[in-house]
Amino acid sequence: MKRNKLDRADRRILRELQQDAGLTNVALARRIGISPPPCLRRVQALEAEGYIQGYHADLSGEKLGFGMVGFALVSLENHAESDLTNFNALIEGWPQVREGWLMSGEADYLLKIVAEDWEAFQRFISQNLTAAPNIARIRSLPAMQQVKNETGVPIVE
Repeated sequence: MKRNKLDRADRRILRELQQDAGLTNVALARRIGISPPPCLRRVQALEAEGYIQGYHADLSGEKLGFGMVGFALVSLENHAESDLTNFNALIEGWPQVREGWLMSGEADYLLKIVAEDWEAFQRFISQNLTAAPNIARIRSLPAMQQVKNETGVPIVE
C-alpha cells in the first residue's frame, strides 16, 4: 500500500499509536472505525514507509533513581568533520546523555542529561564533559521543573 499522502485513517492511526503504542490491533481498529485486517495492513505499511520508526515505553526517571534533568550547551574548539564525529561518539557512549542535538548559533551541541541528583549532574559535567577533548565552553542548565512532556509530532486530521 504505497501512498503519496496520508489519508484521515492513516493520520488517526498515527495519532492513536503516538498516544498509546501499546494498543492492540483490535483496539486500534475499533478507535479508528475500521476492521482489524485493514488496520493491521495500514500499520505495517506506515512502518515500512518510515512513518512509524519504533515503539517505546515511557519510563519514570524519578522512580528509577534519575531525579535530576539538566541541559548543557557545548561549544567545540574545532569544527572539522572528524571533530564532530569524535564528539558524537563520546555522546553515544554516555548513557546519562539522553538526547544530543548538533546546533547552529550560540553553541555547537545541546545535550539533555539525566542524573541521580544535583551532585551526580555536577560530577558528570566536571568528570566527563569538561574532561572531553576539543571542548571550548560548556554552559550547564539544570532544569527546575518540567512543564510539558509531549513526545512525537502534532497529527492533524
